[in-house]
Amino acid sequence: MESAWDAVKALASGFATTFSHLFRKPITEEYPEYKRPLPARSRARIILTRDPDGGERCVACYLCSAVCPVNCISMEAAERGDGRRHAAWFRIHFGRCIYCGLCEEACPTAAIQLTPDYELCKRSILDLVYEKEDLLVDHQGKDPEYNFYKYAGVATGVADKGEHINEEEPVNIRSNIT
Repeated sequence: MESAWDAVKALASGFATTFSHLFRKPITEEYPEYKRPLPARSRARIILTRDPDGGERCVACYLCSAVCPVNCISMEAAERGDGRRHAAWFRIHFGRCIYCGLCEEACPTAAIQLTPDYELCKRSILDLVYEKEDLLVDHQGKDPEYNFYKYAGVATGVADKGEHINEEEPVNIRSNIT
């Protein structure tokens, strides 16, 4: 008899919960008109940023491509006349991307960054393949002051070896031999 009474109590409790929600105001967000504010660390659309001088930050080191678990990033490296490396072409297939953020963490130049822009719906899967021109933006992203070539120790038009920020003069290895 006790188990029948427990079943009736459980059934009444469920109906009471349903009945209490029957008279509440519905919580509906009108999506296209109202977009819920996302946290600052949300990971969605990937962008390529520029350094404070306006040049491309990407040095085509292939680290983002190597760390990507779904292999959706591809590029080809090239070198300019002033010694700076850059990506001749850069491609991301957003149809495969899982927005894990590993590419952003692996990038030594802070070139590749994830933004909270999550609206990437397309009718064709080929429209989700973004080229460098689609990804490159005209701002510095999350770190506006960072310029890789001012810290890198690479001889370019920015500075020579030993002249970069917080860099010591290069050591002459022949002086260590004698």
